[in-house]
Parts: sequence; C-alpha cells; structure tokens
Amino acid sequence: MNKFALLLAALVGLLGGAGCHRKLVPAPAAPTKTTAVPAPAGLKVANTSFAHLNGRGKVRFERGPTNQSANFNLRVRRDSAIWLSGSLLGIEGVRALLTPDSVRIVNRLEKTYFVGSYSYLSQLLGVPVAYKQVQAILLGDYLPPPTGTRPTVQAEADNQAVRYPLAALLLEQLLSQSTGRVQQLKISEANAPRSLTVSYADFQTPPGADLPLAFTVSVVGQQSGAPTTNATLNFNRVEVGSARLEFPFNVPKGYERQTKLGK
Repeated sequence: MNKFALLLAALVGLLGGAGCHRKLVPAPAAPTKTTAVPAPAGLKVANTSFAHLNGRGKVRFERGPTNQSANFNLRVRRDSAIWLSGSLLGIEGVRALLTPDSVRIVNRLEKTYFVGSYSYLSQLLGVPVAYKQVQAILLGDYLPPPTGTRPTVQAEADNQAVRYPLAALLLEQLLSQSTGRVQQLKISEANAPRSLTVSYADFQTPPGADLPLAFTVSVVGQQSGAPTTNATLNFNRVEVGSARLEFPFNVPKGYERQTKLGK
C-alpha cells in the first residue's frame, strides 16, 4: 500500500471494503461564514467554518484486482471529532473515529480493531500529521505552510498554485481564483516516486453554508512498482450547521487488536 494513501485509504478505501450506513435524522443548519487563514498576499482562500457536518453518499475503492463500493456516512464536529462508517447491503463493516489525540477503527467483517495516536501516523507517513490536517483534507480546506516556510504562488488558468516543502515532501494546492476553494491537493516525495493526489469537484452550496463544498472527492495514490490506489467519495446529501451530532463507537468483545494499518 502506498504509504501516502494509507491515511485516507484507512478512512476512505477501507470503508469501501465494507462499512456502515444509517439513515441520519435531518438537523436544522445554521448559517456559516468564511474563515480567514494565513495566506500569501494576493491569494484568495475560503475555508469552511461550520460547527458540524453531516453527509452521506457512496464510496468506491480500487487497487489492483480490488474494486469495491459501499455507502458511507461522514460526521464532523469541527476540531473535535471525525466519524466515518460504511455499509454494503445495509450491513456494517467498518467504522472509524478520529479525535485530536487518537485514531480508532473497527472492522466488523474481520473482527479486528485499531487504536493509535498521530505519532504512529506521523512515523508511518514520514511527516508530522495532526487531526486538523486530516480534517482539512476531508473538507477541502487550504493547508497553510508551517511557520517560517514561504510558499510560492503562481497563476494557472483560473486557479492559483501554491507550493511549499514539508519535511521530505512537496505540497501543491490549486485554489480557485473566483471562490478561494481548493480544487486539488498533491503531496509528493522528493526522493521517491510516490505521490498522493486529492481532487475536489462537483461543488455545491448546501443549506446553511455560504460557500461551496465538493460533493466529489477523488484520491489517487501512486508508487513505483505497486498498483495505483483510487478512492472516490460521491456525496448525495450534505448538511452543515450548529446542530449536535452523535459519534457512537465501541469495540465488540472478542475482537483482535491490530498494531498497524494496512497490510
């Protein structure tokens, strides 16, 4: 498995292999507003700022001979919790819960579970990883460079390309000049033929929001000598606002604890 794809594949592709679907009760949404983030002069950035997100749709995962799809639910409580579940034919297979200090995943089909910290993910990916970075990638928000790092900005058609180094990686983000929303994020390793590309499309403005969200999120992980990893989320419903959501997570008795993600 491409190590760059592990993080999102664990949250997206793994769900595509099984997962849980439950009909969510519609909740009233409160208006949201754009959040100003550190950005180079002249760069238009519009990040989400809602308190909660409640979405559902379908996810497809492809890698080598593996081609699977399922329904998924995504719930986000900003800066606090990310909850993902997926199902096939209404049967729960995988559920994940991320908080600022832990990553938890339960695989009901294999009767296994994983509990780890972001230090493990940082070691796995070879670059510091934090909850807010995962949240930004899922929501299509701009990732500002570390303090002291000056990005380069270049116009590309209707977008602006922002590039900066992060440890041994190069991060490239394409932002729409009209909306300020991220259109694509690419993470590549300087000394190895590895990359992860996240593309955002089908932008719509759901009720309660004042900026568009990507209803299609595509992830492509590439590594020399290994099959390409493809995972695509297609939302068919998104609600945002301040309504409270539940984030249930438990590990059934008898499940085996895994110490690593992926195989």
